[in-house]
Amino acid sequence: MLDLLIAKLHDIRFMTMLLAAIAVAATAYSLLTPLFAGDGLAKRMKAVASERERLRQRERDRMAKGERVSLRQTPKQLVSKVVTDFNLSKWLAQEAALDKLVMAGYRGQAPYITFLFFRAVTPIVFLVFAILYVFVISRMEQSMPIKIGMCLGAAYLGLQAPMIFLKNAITKRQLSIRRAFPDALDLLLICIESGMSIEVAFRRVSIEIGTQSVALAEEFTLTTAELSYLQDRKVAYENLAKRTGLEGVKSVCLALMQSERYGTPLGQSLRVMAQENRDMRMNEAEKKAAALPPKLTVPMILFFLPVLFVVILGPTGIKVAAMQ
Repeated sequence: MLDLLIAKLHDIRFMTMLLAAIAVAATAYSLLTPLFAGDGLAKRMKAVASERERLRQRERDRMAKGERVSLRQTPKQLVSKVVTDFNLSKWLAQEAALDKLVMAGYRGQAPYITFLFFRAVTPIVFLVFAILYVFVISRMEQSMPIKIGMCLGAAYLGLQAPMIFLKNAITKRQLSIRRAFPDALDLLLICIESGMSIEVAFRRVSIEIGTQSVALAEEFTLTTAELSYLQDRKVAYENLAKRTGLEGVKSVCLALMQSERYGTPLGQSLRVMAQENRDMRMNEAEKKAAALPPKLTVPMILFFLPVLFVVILGPTGIKVAAMQ
């Protein structure tokens, strides 16, 4: 059975047919999936409602038992113990890591301790797997310095893996905020021109924009809370700009601070900034569309042209082979 499987894997004709069947199935799946897609929003809202009821029931039970209720996440006992015993906050702490965690949506001390834990554990795990693969599993015939360099490279990759994860999370979060921000500005403009205060406007927009961008709704909710209890409202706007890290949000926060300080009209500024953010979003889409032809050149050369040549020249080649 194993010999037959190995023979089939080395059979060019069988592998070509198998890959073609996989490609056809994947294409059919990608084309038919949108036709059978249901209303995802209703399912998400139902799931959120059920989760809210579950959390309420859990908190009621906890309060009935007299347990202390905490809104902040607490790290796992093992994670906290490792970070404390090895003093990782001194050796692996980075000032930029806290800001990046906040920009990625991870707030509080628990995500920071977890980040330090994985910053210390991941290089060790990568190094162990690299040593097992290089010296035990594959038994490479390269020289010893090359093997050691590969192991050290794996350890360095493990050291940078948490930061890469953070950067990817920040990019995804910023993309979600950037796409929904022009619509949020329009809603904010409507609320302000209708006579609402800035706190009520932020709260209302956070409720409405939640179906489009959860990250932006979360930021607006936090800004509403900070505007309510901070003595200097300027700090709340600065925190919003710092948490998002987007130029469009920073410009809006600057306009809000100027309006708070000098009493300038906010409606016209928000209208202009909403249009600018919408133009930025359109320019980004046009930039991605303009970058498609160079990116498609290599796949067309590797996948489309050989198949086209086979279809055109295949019958001729078969006839020539039959004549000989």
